[in-house]
Amino acid sequence: MYKALTIAGSDSGGGAGIQADLKTFMAHGVYGASAITGITAQNTLGVQAVELLSPDLVAAQITSVLDDIGADAVKTGMLGAAPIIERVADTLRRYAVRRLVVDPVMVAKSGDRLLAADAVNALREVLLPLALLITPNLPEASVLLGRPVNQEADMRAAARDLHALGPRYVLLKGGHLFGDAVDVLYDGEAYIELRAARIPTRHTHGTGCTYAAAITALLARGLPVEQAVRQAREYLLGAIAAARPIGGGQSPVQHLWRGLPAISGED
Repeated sequence: MYKALTIAGSDSGGGAGIQADLKTFMAHGVYGASAITGITAQNTLGVQAVELLSPDLVAAQITSVLDDIGADAVKTGMLGAAPIIERVADTLRRYAVRRLVVDPVMVAKSGDRLLAADAVNALREVLLPLALLITPNLPEASVLLGRPVNQEADMRAAARDLHALGPRYVLLKGGHLFGDAVDVLYDGEAYIELRAARIPTRHTHGTGCTYAAAITALLARGLPVEQAVRQAREYLLGAIAAARPIGGGQSPVQHLWRGLPAISGED
């Protein structure tokens, strides 16, 4: 059985974080385990409260999973603070995790901050060098690089400079651009541009988590990075197109759009 581990925060509304990751793993036929870094009181309207777990407890969860179940690939999402980032990095280094996808979550879709400002250096210097792939969006790339990255023309240089921080691959996501949705995948030599027409919807809660989780699941199944990214992107576009209103704000994507279970007697 293929297995993946997500190290991230809990979204009580079920649209992002640990919940989105586990749904996405399941949608790809991958057994999902989790190490929770923090708990959010969150819904489609925003984040009402955040409480981080202790670094020791986060590390204990990772150790518990990897000692017994193992993982063919690992993903990190919301880490929250520098001490958690450092313990996560130390633990993953100890287990020589090779397929690590780092989604450098800093801000929720609602605009609520999910990473302490003083934790950016730890993310940049301690965790990114361990990654097979990092998946920043444009605002996250701006923070990591210390300069604005807000136009399509900026993306190749930004991907190159992010790669210099240590990851083997960079997937720079252009979802914050106007017009077409453009992502750039860079391996230190070649740039691959992934472009699609933008889907007219506001129901995009959890897109970053879902994208990175789909890549992680496909890496766990043995796909090479480029193929995993392309297939994960197709999955995400389908999940966005299939999203329906839940709650009063930005609803989550539909993680099971490829195969919704039939229920006897359902209209």
